[in-house]
Amino acid sequence: MTGRLVTIGSKGGPALRKGGALPTSSLLQLGSALAVIDCGLGVTRGLVEAGVDLRHLPQVFITHLHSDHVLELGALLHTAWTTGLRRPVTVFGPPGLAEYWAGFMASMAFDTALRVADEGRAPLEDLVTLQVIEPGTVLNDGNLCVSALRVDHPPVTDCFALRFEGAGRRVTFSADTAPFEPLAGFARGSDVLVHEAMLPDAVERIVAATGMGDALRAHLHASHTPAAEAARLAGRAAVRRLVLHHLIPADDPDVTEEDWRAAVAGIWDGDITIARDGLQLIF
Repeated sequence: MTGRLVTIGSKGGPALRKGGALPTSSLLQLGSALAVIDCGLGVTRGLVEAGVDLRHLPQVFITHLHSDHVLELGALLHTAWTTGLRRPVTVFGPPGLAEYWAGFMASMAFDTALRVADEGRAPLEDLVTLQVIEPGTVLNDGNLCVSALRVDHPPVTDCFALRFEGAGRRVTFSADTAPFEPLAGFARGSDVLVHEAMLPDAVERIVAATGMGDALRAHLHASHTPAAEAARLAGRAAVRRLVLHHLIPADDPDVTEEDWRAAVAGIWDGDITIARDGLQLIF
């Protein structure tokens, strides 16, 4: 096995509904290199189900600080620590990551101090290193090369697409973005493009379900990519497989996989995968 992608949580947005999908998180394996991309609710259980030993938690990448991408980061690191984590973990993320982490540690100060004193654990803060993502090369350690591109996700300024290269494979994650032409060049030749996708015809049902009205409608249309546009970009990037991920909506019982395939029919005729929670793709 050279490459493995697990879409742990496949929905866009933070809301949870009975029987619905979990917010966004993924596990990527290229050869011996492992990476967690985004940490929405459910990521910890999803990683365990995917075979990750939390005592050896791999490096983590956060594309931006919307809650559906970062809410369970602290809980993941803390649970790995209580499971027996002893080696350092690096978390790569946008500006503001340090403030998130400081807030989480402050909220858990009673528990972490008690466990250090009572159970003999090394302090959790000593095991976590934060590295701020900037456009360009983020990591190059000989096994894995990671590059970042700032994408268009208003009103969030620091939101990054990420390209992973290792073991002869290339995988690009769009992160959350409106249609963004530079992403085609950034993803060019990828074995897999993991791109967010929205069904515009379903936006009104999302607005009705949330009761958020005009503000949410405007945000969705301004900040996300219709599935058809993701397919067009995949074609311009000449990628081998398109994975539609961070689905908007992913928890509407009236929307099926066939609706997503219909949205790209006649635009993308290559290999395509529609993400769902726990889906595993070998490539």
